[in-house]
Amino acid sequence: MKAYVDGLKMLARRELSESQIRQRLARKGHSESDIDEAVERLRGERAIDDARVAAAIARTETSLRRRGKLRVRMQIQRAGIGKDLAKRAVDEVFSEIDDDELIEASLRKRLRDRETIADDREFHRLYRYLVGQGFETDKIMRALELRKRK
Repeated sequence: MKAYVDGLKMLARRELSESQIRQRLARKGHSESDIDEAVERLRGERAIDDARVAAAIARTETSLRRRGKLRVRMQIQRAGIGKDLAKRAVDEVFSEIDDDELIEASLRKRLRDRETIADDREFHRLYRYLVGQGFETDKIMRALELRKRK
């Protein structure tokens, strides 16, 4: 019962995956059987829903942090959510988003509204940054080539 209440308190603050709840309850010293019981009850009440958590992470990562598919999928999996569920959530969110526009928004911010890339050093720096944000390399190259100073 105590594990269930602790789980509810955690979920009241933010959406967490089943894996995250299990880890946090274990850190609080709850037994494995109490954790299993609490998680089962929370899942039955739909307080824990990994699909909902995956979708929330995907929306946050794209709309607020302007990250690409690969980075978003990695963040979802880091929350302890399986690859299949992560892929579904990413595909769903990116079906409503223009990937190229996300890259452009990141570039505008990095270039501080300049239209062109100053030199090869800046080109490489921007490339590394965009790869780190999880964008696909072919789309990055296309966007950077368009802004390269002739």
